[in-house]
Amino acid sequence: MLFNSYIFILFFLPLAFLGYFSLNKISREWGKIWLLGMSLWFYAFFNVYYLPIIIFSICFNYSANKLIISASKNANKSIWLIIALTVNIGILFYYKYYDFFIENINSVLKTSFVTHHLILPLGISFFTFQQLSYIIDSYRGEVPDYNFLDYALFVTYFPQLIAGPIVTHNEIVPQFADASKKRVNYENLSIGIMTFSFGLAKKVLLADTFGNAVNWGYGNILALNSTDALLIMLFYTFQLYFDFSGYCDMATGIGLMFNISLPMNFNSPYRALTIIDFWKRWHMTLTRFFTRYVYIPLGGSRRGSALTYINIFIVFIVSGLWHGANWTFILWGTIHGVFSLITRTFQKTFNNLHPALNWLITFVFVNMTWIYFRADSIEQANQIIKSIFYFNFDSINDSIIESFRLPEFRAINKLFNVEVLWGPMIYMLFFVLFSLWAVSFTKNTYERAAKFSPTIISSCVSTILIVWCVLSFSEVSTFLYFNF
Repeated sequence: MLFNSYIFILFFLPLAFLGYFSLNKISREWGKIWLLGMSLWFYAFFNVYYLPIIIFSICFNYSANKLIISASKNANKSIWLIIALTVNIGILFYYKYYDFFIENINSVLKTSFVTHHLILPLGISFFTFQQLSYIIDSYRGEVPDYNFLDYALFVTYFPQLIAGPIVTHNEIVPQFADASKKRVNYENLSIGIMTFSFGLAKKVLLADTFGNAVNWGYGNILALNSTDALLIMLFYTFQLYFDFSGYCDMATGIGLMFNISLPMNFNSPYRALTIIDFWKRWHMTLTRFFTRYVYIPLGGSRRGSALTYINIFIVFIVSGLWHGANWTFILWGTIHGVFSLITRTFQKTFNNLHPALNWLITFVFVNMTWIYFRADSIEQANQIIKSIFYFNFDSINDSIIESFRLPEFRAINKLFNVEVLWGPMIYMLFFVLFSLWAVSFTKNTYERAAKFSPTIISSCVSTILIVWCVLSFSEVSTFLYFNF
């Protein structure tokens, strides 16, 4: 089920909210059971055949945790840990990477192994990583003996189930048990609605609009001149950020409606002055996961500079592979890893540069590498980059400009019987300048929420944004990170 859909906003969310707080008055456990049931429905809505996979994953990992806790010897704990890691990674590998590896084996060895063309279960990377962290923490003796209901709700809690943020057990399970969170908190509710409305606007009004132009551009690469290619590159930079951070804002907002706080996942990443700073701001919970469960177990920075650099590079390769079974993602992770190491090596040089120049270098680098992240193949990405460096700065393709002629603008023009001079071009320019201003200078949603105080103006803004977005649901699109 999509956050940006009629059924979610007009039916599912009100039903989940009213049912949860009503049942909490009878019993805290009934409230959690209701929330678990709604979360499973939320997940199964996309494809009911996904449901057995997540249910098996929950039951298996909960049982593995029990076996690890009850094991009397460290050797037995290690055995159960290895089994749990193998099963979790094995399931993720089978659904996400099996065809990729078979296709590459067939290509290199000229074999003819059969690919399965598997449909990737939604959110499998997210709920697998979430449970891997739980199992590893259990092995370390850092997990209380949660009951099955609390654990199942920790995994399936619907706001962050499909695309994060990736939460840890100690962040969320204690909140489900907190008696003070079982009643409607109108301050949290107002902050949650504001946060949700901003996230919804990011997705529906900004990301999807830029996405229309991006989809045309990647579908007509040979028709792009240098101007077109540069714009498509920039538009995807905006689309991906507004899409993914918009999802996380909505997840955070919904969580607050239920008095559950989720961790920050984005902290104005396009303000970063170095690539190291960027990865402290972008998809922060994924960076945290790789730091805790890959980088530090590899040795972190404890074994000298050479091994530290190797460990950092490994993390970036794993991060690239996590995002998708395609050489484009591996190359994207590799490039980021190399530039991160270069930045660390020449840290003093970067520190001596003007902050504006550091920002420009980082922003351009991130833009260029997003091309590989979005492209279907390395060849396709290379073609776009070639188009940029042909320096053929001709006029913008009409199809790109027309992507910004939104139905809302047409309706306003028709209502007032006016036509804006250079209409779509003006609209496109407005979207670009507004987006640059928003990502560079305005408070992000978390900063707004931290100092939010309900007023008539803020209520009107949230209402207008939600109504505007609901009226724009005629072309509903899924979130980009649902693919990962």
